[in-house]
Amino acid sequence: MKNFTKSLDPQFAKISVRPNLRSKLENDMKNTLKVVATVAAVAASSALAGEITGKIKLNGEAPPAREITPIKGDKLCGALHTKPVMTRTYIVGADHGLANVAVYIKAGLPAGKTYTAPATKPLIDQVGCVYEPLITAAMVGQTVDIKNSDAFMHNVNCQAKVNKGFNFAQTTQGQVNPRVFDKAELAVKLICNVHPWMSGYVHVFDHPFFAVSDKDGNFTIKGDLPDGKYTVEANHLKSGTVTGEVEVKGGKAMLNLELAVK
Repeated sequence: MKNFTKSLDPQFAKISVRPNLRSKLENDMKNTLKVVATVAAVAASSALAGEITGKIKLNGEAPPAREITPIKGDKLCGALHTKPVMTRTYIVGADHGLANVAVYIKAGLPAGKTYTAPATKPLIDQVGCVYEPLITAAMVGQTVDIKNSDAFMHNVNCQAKVNKGFNFAQTTQGQVNPRVFDKAELAVKLICNVHPWMSGYVHVFDHPFFAVSDKDGNFTIKGDLPDGKYTVEANHLKSGTVTGEVEVKGGKAMLNLELAVK
């Protein structure tokens, strides 16, 4: 306020400002500065935010799914299903879109940059004696909740090769056990020794730029992704991997990839 009065023409500088008016002016100035700072922060965030969208397609005719017959033969598991439970090796949707494909940035991120793990917790559920979802993706340091929704025991046996494995029982319906992976690793396999047909997979990344394709093969990778050129890889349990090059411009990019039947 002193600087403000000093900048006035000398004939006005001597005019006194009532204390309540002075306080109001100061508060108005503070609020204006807060608004300017907020707008600047939002603008900076928007400048960094980017996304890569696309579709993963299957090239070729997928083999038919097979019934997981042991489920029907298990008294407890079989009672939870009115229809046959089928394998999920290839889930193909509209326009040959392939589900359950991990899609992630493989190269192009700033060297040496580290990222904070998201606070969200991916959920892996054991329901009806199958792992849901089949494919989960998480970041190093991110908590993954593993749940048993069935009214009888399962055990979760993690067959990690890079991370430290674990094996624990879940004896109570609704039981949730959180786990954290501390190293990047693709296709960490989870099995249940009580029900040997059960398996699920976790892809673990050291950055947050990844996604899993939906039932129609669509995916979106988003986050604080600056404009630039990137190598994107798609990974399917059976069809393997394929990579593509993409350039993010103005925070947007599109990339479609194909995987062959194997």
